[in-house]
Amino acid sequence: MAKRVLLIDESTLFRNYLKEKLESHGVEVLVGVNGLDGWVKMRNELPDLVVMDYYLSRKGCIEILKEKKTNRNIEHIPVIMLAPKIDRGHVLELAGMNVKKIFSKPVKMEGLLETISLLIGQSIEMDKSPCVVEAHFNEDILFIEIARGLNAEKVELLGYKIVELLELYDVVVPKVLLMMSSVELPEDHIFKLKRLLDVIFQYAQPNPRLIKILTANDRIKSYVQGSTDYQDISVFSSLEDAMDELVGLKADSIAHDEVAQKKLLTSSKPKKEMDESIQLRYDAGERIKDDEEREPRGVFASEATVAIVDDDFIIQELVKTVFSETNWNLKVYGDGKDFLLDEPNQNFDLVFLDLMMPKVNGFQVLEYLKTKKLDIPVIVFSALSKKETIVKAVGFGIKSYLIKPLKPEQLLKKATEVLSTSF
Repeated sequence: MAKRVLLIDESTLFRNYLKEKLESHGVEVLVGVNGLDGWVKMRNELPDLVVMDYYLSRKGCIEILKEKKTNRNIEHIPVIMLAPKIDRGHVLELAGMNVKKIFSKPVKMEGLLETISLLIGQSIEMDKSPCVVEAHFNEDILFIEIARGLNAEKVELLGYKIVELLELYDVVVPKVLLMMSSVELPEDHIFKLKRLLDVIFQYAQPNPRLIKILTANDRIKSYVQGSTDYQDISVFSSLEDAMDELVGLKADSIAHDEVAQKKLLTSSKPKKEMDESIQLRYDAGERIKDDEEREPRGVFASEATVAIVDDDFIIQELVKTVFSETNWNLKVYGDGKDFLLDEPNQNFDLVFLDLMMPKVNGFQVLEYLKTKKLDIPVIVFSALSKKETIVKAVGFGIKSYLIKPLKPEQLLKKATEVLSTSF
């Protein structure tokens, strides 16, 4: 008899990904779209495992767990909790309610799937190939960074991540820079490269002229240039050259047909099947907007330690004011030097970093983080909008680059992207 997993999460994208993955391995997946829906299904369906988000509407997770504990029919069911950073007191409270594991969001799917496999006693095969994948937007450019190698699981997950970012930023025609500067690609992994490019075409950008690849790998170059499907994608060895061509593109003029098609397809009277699928996506977008309204509250209500590294007192006060109603611990450093000297306390969830500071500048801080292998998300502030400066900052793997003067809504949106995305 198939094992049954109840997934209670209000992120449609996250539910869809995990449901599809588990069902492909013969696991029956029950879905709760909110706390109340999940609670009803838990009592009626008696699953073997519950995977539950910490922030739920209509019935909170703590309320669910307390009532579960008093119900002899379901008290034994193990729970995996998906939560933002929570304090030790809450962790101990959850442990007393049969919560076996807590995963912070964005969720590392490999660890989650391994834990599900262990708790239900059923094998879930996963690609173990080493691979690091990052994706983020800056303006209308989607940066996808891949290092080490290609992993089939992470390639599929990238599609969901792209959809999440497109919804968050409401970008209609993105430009894409795929950075594969340190990737090992054996001959028998070429199929993963093909799937990666297909995922980008499917979820991000179907026009190859708006996609650029940065790589020094000859096998990747020869495959792309020799393929009839991908030969129109430009491949570069230099980040500066790739950015030169990408920034110079005028997406609207190149993608004229796509833009015109979108205007036709969003008319009030659908004419064909594609219209219906576009309308369904619009409905899904409305649901995701509801999630966004809920999700930032979850992120900003959770505990996080955030550094503000800027010598400008006005910027310091602006950032503190924008996030004043959160539960975040904001630490202010008036120079990069002060930040580096506070090395013992650098367990940050996010760093806002100015590039131009008198003693130790932002680039020196980025170099320090890279040398120390401190994987801390960084959002850069700068009054400099020169291409060379942006290219240099992007080369350090920053999450975003904001041009001064800063706007409160920009800060909120970028922080939401970094700390509240599901994947």
